[in-house]
Amino acid sequence: MIFRAVEDTDLIRQAARGNVESYNLLVSRWEKRVYNYLLRITANREDALDLTQDVFLKAYQNLRKLDDPGRFAPWLYRIAHNEAYSMFRKRRPEADAEEVEPESTETKVMVGGSGVFPIELSLAVAGALERLGPDQREAVVLKIYQGFKFEEMAEILGCPVSTVKSRLYTALELLKADLAPVKARGVS
Repeated sequence: MIFRAVEDTDLIRQAARGNVESYNLLVSRWEKRVYNYLLRITANREDALDLTQDVFLKAYQNLRKLDDPGRFAPWLYRIAHNEAYSMFRKRRPEADAEEVEPESTETKVMVGGSGVFPIELSLAVAGALERLGPDQREAVVLKIYQGFKFEEMAEILGCPVSTVKSRLYTALELLKADLAPVKARGVS
């Protein structure tokens, strides 16, 4: 994993000097993760695809402003966060961002590489995530699905670490309460 980080850092430096091929390689490495993040917070495939393209375009345009290539991931996710919430604000007159009807998704929930949950639990988790507020859902996605540290999450979300922890722990308690009936039915 350290070798991969060094490779990304080198690619970032080359791309910042105008090497388009290096940037294309970075995009191929990161686009699926960014798309999955955006899909989980927007609950809409087309929006997530459009936003992913916007994120990488903005990242390319601003890559020279990135002071520390080692901070690429939080910087990229901050752009993704900003793009998603910008879209939510633009749509607010049409419908509140929390009321956007999610598409059905064929998401497989992975936990630490240990395997796929049964489909019933997978759907229950997806539904429970959708019932969280957007700030809480994003905290769960960044920590559990994307694996960011609290400090990185604070950077992405633009708030103090204490706020990130509060959102995450509140969300986890709500998820635990929401998913308890599923576990009681024998799905574990």
